[in-house]
Amino acid sequence: MKVSIFDVARKSGLSVVTVSRVINNAGTVREKNRAKVLQAMQALNYHPNAAARSLARGKTGVIGITIATLNDSFLDAVVKEINDRMKAHNYLLALFISDDEESDLHHAIFQEDRVDGMILLSPIHEVRYVEALMRKQIPFIMIDNQQEDIVAPSVRVDNFQGGYWATKHLIDLGHTDIAHISGSTPFLSSKERVAGYIQAMTEANLHTRVVPGQFTIESGYEIGEQWVHSATVPTAVFAGDDMMAYGVMDAFKNNGLRIPTDVSVVGYDDQLFATQLRPQLTTIRQPVEQIGGNAIELLLRCIEDPESHMSSKPIKLQPELLIRQSTCPPIHARQK
Repeated sequence: MKVSIFDVARKSGLSVVTVSRVINNAGTVREKNRAKVLQAMQALNYHPNAAARSLARGKTGVIGITIATLNDSFLDAVVKEINDRMKAHNYLLALFISDDEESDLHHAIFQEDRVDGMILLSPIHEVRYVEALMRKQIPFIMIDNQQEDIVAPSVRVDNFQGGYWATKHLIDLGHTDIAHISGSTPFLSSKERVAGYIQAMTEANLHTRVVPGQFTIESGYEIGEQWVHSATVPTAVFAGDDMMAYGVMDAFKNNGLRIPTDVSVVGYDDQLFATQLRPQLTTIRQPVEQIGGNAIELLLRCIEDPESHMSSKPIKLQPELLIRQSTCPPIHARQK
């Protein structure tokens, strides 16, 4: 027969109310009585019903997170980091893969009393999400938000700085013909990386060449093929993410070009395969640990103090340039 809270009360010799307070970590219980309850629970192998305990606390113990895709090892790493950190706060993660704006907003995870808070990870339709969550009074934060001036708690990486450092690295190696494959246009991160590239090139009095991509290996490959067939291959490429970087590298290698001897390539994100394929990719690393840590800290603060929710200042983190095997000085610089 299943053990109940009444059994624990009888075993400990205390009231059901006292047992309930112990289960919910109330601070109004004497330590002597708390010890009796805990001993009775252990002796009876009693485990409180999670739903009932959550109801008593007015919390669900669940944090929701919405993500556009799982086909991205950087986003996967962010989700894992958040999940690991939430365990320390006794929260569970409810993962929701968003694919349609309208259906997303009516999904059960966005309803009151389903989650204690929401994390929007690189949301495309963030304005609609923000409006819905504010209307339902669900605390939330955004990671990699797409609107620079949106009024909501957020954690972002300084993508302008990352784009600048990636391009400056190639300039410092002696490259002057540097092309940039940009990411998808809806993303603010894409625009900021382009701006960083343009700033570095402008400072060096170099001509810019920006070609739009789609954050996929296929788009990087197609652009590389176009450059080869039109005889317009640059001596260096800064790709807006590692996927496009490996796509363009594959196209170059299939056409007899050597990386980095003939063309240097820099990526962005430091995805899982950046060190597993050869040559190892020079890239801009996004600080996954800091993203996850700051996101959880910010969201928990919003949950505990709803009044501070919309007044929380955006957090901007710094990326890191990781120099590996896919970049080197151009041939003319090596011959001097």
